[in-house]
Amino acid sequence: MAQSMGQLLASKQIGLVYGGGKVGLMGILADAMLAAGGQVTGVIPDFLMAKEVGHTGISHMHVVQSMHQRKQLMADLSDAFIAMPGGIGTMEELFEVFTWGQLGLHPKPLGLLNVAGYYDALTNFLDHMVDEGFLKAKNKNMLYIHQQPQALLEMMQAYQPPKVEKWLQKGQE
Repeated sequence: MAQSMGQLLASKQIGLVYGGGKVGLMGILADAMLAAGGQVTGVIPDFLMAKEVGHTGISHMHVVQSMHQRKQLMADLSDAFIAMPGGIGTMEELFEVFTWGQLGLHPKPLGLLNVAGYYDALTNFLDHMVDEGFLKAKNKNMLYIHQQPQALLEMMQAYQPPKVEKWLQKGQE
């Protein structure tokens, strides 16, 4: 699926901004993008670059000082976010941009590529959060979920940013 996502993004001339690694699914995604003629931008902290996990063949690489700078720059450079199956770092990045979207700090769509049901338990838990009153259904619905890259991308392209709560607008004036 990582290869399929990379080929799809490249075919639609959608660039990739990612964590800059050459290993794992993100390395596979970056390589698929490059092989299909896509543009790939990495953002990696210097300590990971020093461990030689940075992808040296991508279109552009930003080397930053910290993980916080990495996440902020990736968010600033991105027009949308897609989480593929991953570990705790993926979860941390997913929930940070999810929270930022809920708070109206960005109007960008957010998607989960739910390969082979990988995120089923997470989506069930989000439903539980709604049922228990800890997450509004409209905010949960900001997260687009699909098993196939093409369908997920189509859902995200139809995205309409939510209206920001009045209390947030007043705080930004």
